[in-house]
Amino acid sequence: MKKHILLLTSLAALAIGCKENPTASSQPTAKDNMAIEISSEVQNQKITNPPTVPAAVGDRKAQKVVVHLEATEIEGELADGVTYKFWTFNNTVPGTFIRVRVGDEVELHLKNASNSVMPHNIDLHAVNGPGGGAEATNVAPGKTAIFNFKALNPGLYVYHCAAAPVPMHIANGMYGLILVEPEGGLEKVDREYYIMQGEFYTKGKTDEKGFQDFDQDKGVDENPTYVVFNGRKNALMGENKLEAKVGETVRLYVGNAGPNLVSSFHVIGEIFDKVYIEGGSKINTNVQTTVIPAGGAAIVEFTVEEPGDYVLVDHSIFRAFNKGAIGMLKVTGEKNPKVFHKVQ
Repeated sequence: MKKHILLLTSLAALAIGCKENPTASSQPTAKDNMAIEISSEVQNQKITNPPTVPAAVGDRKAQKVVVHLEATEIEGELADGVTYKFWTFNNTVPGTFIRVRVGDEVELHLKNASNSVMPHNIDLHAVNGPGGGAEATNVAPGKTAIFNFKALNPGLYVYHCAAAPVPMHIANGMYGLILVEPEGGLEKVDREYYIMQGEFYTKGKTDEKGFQDFDQDKGVDENPTYVVFNGRKNALMGENKLEAKVGETVRLYVGNAGPNLVSSFHVIGEIFDKVYIEGGSKINTNVQTTVIPAGGAAIVEFTVEEPGDYVLVDHSIFRAFNKGAIGMLKVTGEKNPKVFHKVQ
């Protein structure tokens, strides 16, 4: 594992470019989406490492998409000088970002690495079916399970391992996001990034050097040693910071794996022009901080007007500055004194 753990039938109501929220009556239903015609083409899901995401779906027809995930148990860095035994999907925390469109038929292959100790599976919140796929994908080390589902509801959804003991699998890093775009796709933006918050419960103190093992008691007490973005303390800082230019629109796909805490996601020095509330189709505007429940997600968009460093945080602020839920967006370009100006 590398240093930062190498880591939505047309919806006019979604109103991607509109400032008004859609009404409840305008939202699609699963039954509506079942009648979408499927193209004969088959696409293999491109694998990207967070915080990058696969290319936008665009205006293609619904089709079959094949997704390959591997459950692995690997040791990596949780903080500077601190190592941990992560359980992952495709060797990254969070796992591979899955990107499909409403009406797609998804064929998901879940392999459990031969050197794994534990059985694993996958529960995708985007799935309509028993266990979100967990019952169909219980897989022992060295084995592979395959199941199919149709993407019926647009939105941004969490996926995670749901093998027993479920809390431990999530707490060890087995989670990610799946985006189901609408027919016609999402509105084009300049930058897209993938961020997922997670808690780690370890034996030892924050930043205590050496190997730190999982601590069940801390998990039950909901007292994490670390609360981080993308699987590692300061994973989105320094050379791994996010980047944008003045005038660009940035879209962040933000998930919260939990397993226990609610996230208060905020970008210091910015206001979210749009927030897809809880990852769904309803849009809120001019938002300072958005609440993301454990096992939930949100899409946030904003245009950057002024160069500088913008800090991403869970605004339960001790988590950010002490436990690791912090990142950086560096914006370059010309200053705009009409927007921001230091007098003296």
